[in-house]
Amino acid sequence: MQRVGIRETRERIAQLIEAVAKGEEVLITRRGKPVARLVPVSGNTNKVSQFPDRAPLRAKIPPARKSSSDLIRDRF
Repeated sequence: MQRVGIRETRERIAQLIEAVAKGEEVLITRRGKPVARLVPVSGNTNKVSQFPDRAPLRAKIPPARKSSSDLIRDRF
């Protein structure tokens, strides 16, 4: 793991990102104390999140007695 200061990070960001892309971790320090860590992204970042099917839950909800627009009008 590389350890670099903030000033050096600004000067070498492209090189540091290349190192991270190859699997290395980079620890960024301020006055010798760790403040951030650059790590490679894990897994497939292009994967679209899949949400569970909510149809069974929706089927259990009773129908509304009033429309949402009527509820809003009654409120104001």
